[in-house]
Amino acid sequence: MKARLASYLLPTLLIFAAGTGLGLSVNAFLEKDDTFEQLQKLEDAFLLINRQYVDDVDARQLAEDAIRAMLKDLDPHSTFIDASKINAVQDEYRGEFGGIGIWFEAAEEDTAKVTNTLPDGPGERVGLMPGDRLIAVDDTSIVGLGSLDIQNMIKGPVNTDVVITVQRPRTKAPIDFTIRRESIPLYSVDAAYMMDATTGYLRIGRFAMTTHDEFVKHVTRLKREGLERLVLDLRDNPGGIKATAVAIADEMLDGEGTIVYTRGRDPRENEVDRITRGGLLTTEPIVVLVNENTASGSEIIAGALQDHDRALVVGRRTFGKGLVQRPFQLHDGSVLQMTVSRYYMPSGRLIQTPYTDGEQSSYYEGKFADLEQATYDPTTYLADIPDSLRFETRNGRVVYGGGGVMPDRVVPPDSLSPLAAPGVEHTLRAGLPFLFVRDWLDTDGAAFRELWENRQDAFMTTYKVDVALWNRFLAFVDEAGEVDVAEVEASRDMLEVILKGRIAQRIWQSEAWYPVFNSIDPLLQDLPAFWTGAETLSAYHGGTPSSGQGRGGP
Repeated sequence: MKARLASYLLPTLLIFAAGTGLGLSVNAFLEKDDTFEQLQKLEDAFLLINRQYVDDVDARQLAEDAIRAMLKDLDPHSTFIDASKINAVQDEYRGEFGGIGIWFEAAEEDTAKVTNTLPDGPGERVGLMPGDRLIAVDDTSIVGLGSLDIQNMIKGPVNTDVVITVQRPRTKAPIDFTIRRESIPLYSVDAAYMMDATTGYLRIGRFAMTTHDEFVKHVTRLKREGLERLVLDLRDNPGGIKATAVAIADEMLDGEGTIVYTRGRDPRENEVDRITRGGLLTTEPIVVLVNENTASGSEIIAGALQDHDRALVVGRRTFGKGLVQRPFQLHDGSVLQMTVSRYYMPSGRLIQTPYTDGEQSSYYEGKFADLEQATYDPTTYLADIPDSLRFETRNGRVVYGGGGVMPDRVVPPDSLSPLAAPGVEHTLRAGLPFLFVRDWLDTDGAAFRELWENRQDAFMTTYKVDVALWNRFLAFVDEAGEVDVAEVEASRDMLEVILKGRIAQRIWQSEAWYPVFNSIDPLLQDLPAFWTGAETLSAYHGGTPSSGQGRGGP
């Protein structure tokens, strides 16, 4: 394990060094007469509105709206966080908070929907279920709010109550749940286990303060269990603390060189993160899994390992966020989280998707406009990339800038996969396997739990859903009335595995879900084709050389 600086383990939002507060440094930015004149104009307008407007105005709200309006004319990732929300945001990085143990998605112009509940968490114990639509918190409507605003309303001090109002599918009246907040640990390593005698699997869901320590702990354990090569799953990882991602990348690199560097208008924002000596995984073959939701810190890891020819990156083109935000604390404790620099991979490439200041909607539209071609016709997509966006890795492989990390091996979704069948897709969308397993284990599953809960290894290797349980599930699906039972029956093989995974998750928590589901994950089924390429790359670093290029050659 490499020794990292203590600052690597502290979230940026917790550190406001002298000079970063606006009141302490504003004069440094008023060197030009025109800048001062424009600031004076803004102050004049603010005072006039407060003193002369026909109705009373909320000065705080007016100021914060003005700040948000200014940020809208900048890049898509600069934000304003008012003082009342700072503690909740910091909790996301500490790795623990007072909450109710649910995951939800808040799509734009839609009602937030619960996607999962923490097994035996406070939300699940009172009856919240995946599929519930969140419509109010403590009698205040949350319809149309973003995920951060909703999170901040739900979170609060441990051992306090919050009232969550939901609209449940197939029910007419809203349902109120009074839930006691608890301390919810947010481990960022979702799963870490041995896929076979020599292959370790580790999935990171985000980068928080604890992630590097978790990574070291799990990898150390896996090496004791025989790890000789690693699958690092960064799919759907949105990023988090940059320093944590750098520390994890450093564990897989050795010698000399850059992991990532930043460049900003202010020279003080020009930083270089370099490789340090030693590390947990400096020679073992590594396959990194990515997709279009792999962003920010997870792109730093994928890009740095790719540029140093250290790992084979597999999957779909990543999100493309190469902007660095720094927090500037204002007088009232609110924070201007503003983009101050761009980060670049060791090869010199910028992976930020191009954008026009102030055009956020077109930014997201454009970000995914060519994703289909990058996924299904990568040869044509790469041929159209200009020479200015082509870079070389340490050993001369071509890599690309200008919008995400392009995998070494692109694997598009398989529309013919059994997981894409209507019976599986519709059943999962309705959350029926999860709901069925929860109801069954909580009502009639005491004997089942007693039989298996101290025999997890045996469950994973020998258990299969029997006819009686399958028929009970079909009856549950039929009663729900949301999915065609014939479609479900046609996908029995896949759904039996999913039911087994949900049973494992219910008994042994969420980490037990992944070893079961990964056995039918199409991308993981293709792994044998990629180890030759990963071994060829590891040989550059003293690892075991490949016997040949084969289908998985880099």
